[in-house]
Amino acid sequence: MIKHFDKYIFLRLAAITAVVLLMLIFIFIMIDFSENSDNFADQGAEMTDILKNYYLNFIPEMTRLVLPVAVFVACLFITGQLSDRLEITALKAAGVSLYRLIIPYIIFSVFCAIGISLLDAFVIPKSNAERIAFEEKYLQDKTEKIDKGDIYRQPSVNTKLQVNYFDAEQQIAYRIRFIEFKDDKITRTTEANRMVWIDSTQSWRLENVDELIFNEKGYEELETSQKDTVINVFPRDLARTTSDIYQLTYAEAVDYIQSIERSGASGIAMPQVQFYGRVAYPFSIIVVMMIGFSFASVRRRGGKGAYLAAGLTISFLYLAFMKIIEPFGYYGTLSPELAATLPHIFFFIVGIALLIQAKK
Repeated sequence: MIKHFDKYIFLRLAAITAVVLLMLIFIFIMIDFSENSDNFADQGAEMTDILKNYYLNFIPEMTRLVLPVAVFVACLFITGQLSDRLEITALKAAGVSLYRLIIPYIIFSVFCAIGISLLDAFVIPKSNAERIAFEEKYLQDKTEKIDKGDIYRQPSVNTKLQVNYFDAEQQIAYRIRFIEFKDDKITRTTEANRMVWIDSTQSWRLENVDELIFNEKGYEELETSQKDTVINVFPRDLARTTSDIYQLTYAEAVDYIQSIERSGASGIAMPQVQFYGRVAYPFSIIVVMMIGFSFASVRRRGGKGAYLAAGLTISFLYLAFMKIIEPFGYYGTLSPELAATLPHIFFFIVGIALLIQAKK
């Protein structure tokens, strides 16, 4: 009998989660379109481009974001229904513990978590990149640049780089300056009007170069029309935005963070928090499943409405906690790892406590 129960719960969870997921995605698209329709019209975006390049590419990211809520609502609905019909009471009277009843729920949540992890690792970054490119063209205020001007990098231990402005689309840096030093003395300065990225050689080409080489007798000045150089700074290190991490696979994100460290850029905590948050996010599906089952397995007044209201409240608190804690990781109050995982750890403990306190 218990095996039939497991199969029934698993299939019901899958069906209701799919329905809720589709409803949430549809509502999200309707709200987003109503907010951005004027911008689309003003910028001349065609409906086919909006649907294909924007919303179709938005669906994977929306799925990742709202799947925990859909799973939570499905869990509350099914478990509340079983509780109202006294089916959980009957199973417990037959000797089946609450810990055994939660197994199909946990198995389903693990499947969903693995699915979202794979989606986030391989599919979502590409769709996000295409969607964000569309946003930059038609919704220019959507993407926020981290470095807007007077960009400073450290390509090596003894070299500092200053860039007045970087054009990410053309991959050209304007009014750049290198300062090379040894111990506490400057040994060379290099100034150029432009620094152009040469993709074929993976190097930079300096134009209208003015160099000062310092020695014990003074300095020597050199002027050249152009000069190619290889430094530990790439175009992506000069054109960072708050959405970079969400356009990269897990392996690319690790390499991106390492490149920021290598180039000596500041603000490395933000992409670290974002990356660790992406990795930890699927675990929230397991956490909300535990909380939902523990809460709804006890019969309460108000029926399904009370369960759904409680579910939305807890989902909001969970999401709010994640958003509130992130800035603490950005500014160094908490480590990036802790800032990304603390909400999940906290609500996991809450789920364990609720499961223990639930009537057996």
